[in-house]
Amino acid sequence: MPPNISSYQGVSPRIGPDVYIHDTAVVIGDVCLEQDVSVWPTVVIRGDVNSIHIGAGTNVQDGSVLHVNHRSASDPAGASLILGRHVTIGHKVILHGCTIEDECLIGMGSIVMDKAIIRKHVLLGAGSLVPEGKILESGYLYLGSPVKQVRRLTEQELGHFMYSAQNYILLKNQYLGH
Repeated sequence: MPPNISSYQGVSPRIGPDVYIHDTAVVIGDVCLEQDVSVWPTVVIRGDVNSIHIGAGTNVQDGSVLHVNHRSASDPAGASLILGRHVTIGHKVILHGCTIEDECLIGMGSIVMDKAIIRKHVLLGAGSLVPEGKILESGYLYLGSPVKQVRRLTEQELGHFMYSAQNYILLKNQYLGH
């Protein structure tokens, strides 16, 4: 295992085919990266006290931090982190014990807290804060700190989710020499 990919208490990351992890990124513990995931420079994905699952075709951009919340007597499940398929995570995003469904774009510098749920086809504007337990409805642009629903997404914006994910798959394939 490369030094930037490590186990924690005997649990090692599971890495699918054609995954790209930059040498300066760190992936620790109970983490599953499905096919075609890309993890860019200085990203930290730390599945030490709970699990992290990242769906196929998702990209996690430079400087982002992905972590979880531990299990406890008051919260036996804790808060795992689940990212769906073809999600774009912008630069310097913090995701902590939340769920983001398929084909979303999380804008640069955003923070998504424990047990928040972002439904499929959400555009989260740069610098937004999604508070603990908040649910963002599918098909909308959300902005602000804390987030507010701004407007329904256009058909062109809805199509951009797959475009963004596919663009990062092509880019990571170039880095992998495919």
